[in-house]
Amino acid sequence: MRKLRHFINGEFVDPASGKWLDVFEPATGQKYAELAAGSAADLERAVAAAAAARDAWKNTPADRRSRILWRIGELIERDLDLLSAAESQDNGKPVTLARSLDIPRAAHNLRFFAAAATQFASESHAMEEGAINYTLRQPIGIVGCISPWNLPLYLFTWKIAPALAAGNCVIAKPSEITPLTATLFGELCNEAGLPPGVLNIVHGRGNEIGTALVEHPAVNAISFTGGTKTGADIASRAAPKFKKLSLELGGKNPTLVFADCEWRKTIEQTVRGAFLNQGEICLCGSRILVEESVYERFVADFVAEARKLLPADPALEETRHGALVSREHMEKVLGYIELAKQEGGRIECGGERVVVEGRCREGWFVAPTVITGLSMDCRTNQEEIFGPVVSIMPFRDEAHAVELANGTPYGLAASIWTGDVGRTHRLARDIHAGLLWFNCWMLRDLRVPMGGMKQSGVGREGGFEAMRFFTEAKNVTVKFA
Repeated sequence: MRKLRHFINGEFVDPASGKWLDVFEPATGQKYAELAAGSAADLERAVAAAAAARDAWKNTPADRRSRILWRIGELIERDLDLLSAAESQDNGKPVTLARSLDIPRAAHNLRFFAAAATQFASESHAMEEGAINYTLRQPIGIVGCISPWNLPLYLFTWKIAPALAAGNCVIAKPSEITPLTATLFGELCNEAGLPPGVLNIVHGRGNEIGTALVEHPAVNAISFTGGTKTGADIASRAAPKFKKLSLELGGKNPTLVFADCEWRKTIEQTVRGAFLNQGEICLCGSRILVEESVYERFVADFVAEARKLLPADPALEETRHGALVSREHMEKVLGYIELAKQEGGRIECGGERVVVEGRCREGWFVAPTVITGLSMDCRTNQEEIFGPVVSIMPFRDEAHAVELANGTPYGLAASIWTGDVGRTHRLARDIHAGLLWFNCWMLRDLRVPMGGMKQSGVGREGGFEAMRFFTEAKNVTVKFA
């Protein structure tokens, strides 16, 4: 049985408690590894390692930090097949998706912030009084990065890379559900020459070592991606200690379809935007709002495409729809489908657990599910399901579409499909979301800010926004006349 250990001070170490957690392969429902069950004692060891490395890493020239991060990115690319297979096994996603999206993006994250390390700059302001102000951007010191299970290495590196590029030491906690690629990442960091203690990876349950990480007085900032409820708990613990916080939380994202859209492209991309990674992406469009005049046609065409996504063994090259990440999550998703029926919803397709014959017969598969006939204020349309479940609702006009789009506590993302340029700019102004895509979905530029409004989070990640988060601003005024 494989043992997944903490990565502390450049070494893989057993948990101080001697306790281990079971790790399961979603496609088979079978245990395949044991994970270190982290405790406060493990965290103290990680903090000590980070503290010992902090000053040397902070004072390492930016181009040296850049070369190390760039090398890690190269090693991720070298091990593309190995990491893709590990991500698929650990998460349940199709291996082709891991190979085309997750692992390449992880490598890109490292390269992007490697370049940012050498380009990051600050401001200066001359004064008429014969003085100049300049702003120093200095590393925070020790930071905590907590990443989710849906895009394990992709989002793990999305946090770690800017923190390291800015000169911080990091204590990172991946999800205990999907810890495998984080462990492999530690091996690559050693190979690339990252100094011991600069990155420490601790494993375990969120309410144990995760809470300890958030509350530790030596950890000066927390970057978290995950559910809104957990984000609220983290904020309640970190705020009294005046830690910097970046929280990328849940979403109930609307997809708006107008009659003047490019039809075939819209159908294909809204299906992709609903069900990619089994709908387990915070940016997926789970509420599809369609102009009344084309509503019936859209439902028919969308359902026809959704039926083509057949759950299958994620290790097969032809698979496009894999398993949900855990039994608990599968049961949550199925519970929401039953709730939707009670709320008056009609199941147009899917709606059930799927048994995939062969090695995956006990895996956690749910068919892509499309629901119509629900009201805007029902729980199915208000709460994040985070699975292969979408509802489709009609709207009368542009104003009604905006009302429906904004009618949840979330404000993460939206995609809008229309041929009207004027409408594009009006909706960009009026829809409450941190990211808006027009006639596309999840087309990502790493230079732009990423984050949400309302219960979808606090702060922004990406580009220099991330570098600023992981630094403290210090203004210096020099009088020269």
